[in-house]
Amino acid sequence: QVQLVESGGGLVQPGGSLRLSCAASGIIFSIYRMNWYRQAPGKQRELVAAITSGGSTNYADSVKGRFTISRDNAKSTVYLQMNSLKPEDTAVYSCNADIRGARGTNDYWGQGTQVTVSS
Repeated sequence: QVQLVESGGGLVQPGGSLRLSCAASGIIFSIYRMNWYRQAPGKQRELVAAITSGGSTNYADSVKGRFTISRDNAKSTVYLQMNSLKPEDTAVYSCNADIRGARGTNDYWGQGTQVTVSS
């Protein structure tokens, strides 16, 4: 069974930095697009950043220039480096990926990690 497990969330002051990680485990043949989403209380979930298997990236306008998505294919892991954090970045961050495993290609989600930006 394929699983995605996030880590790295926490409480940080405005202007600070955090690095989120999301590791895939299980029987994995290929990992295609990997994404980071976030959902703040009372708001819809939004796509924060995405990276293809070839390394092409795109970002939400609200995080461009502050967040960087990257991946280590050998470790089946995607990262989100978050700098210059703002209170409005407070949300539950979840990773998502299209993965080809023993049961074909499916869409998987992690359990989410809380990021709180507050003084």
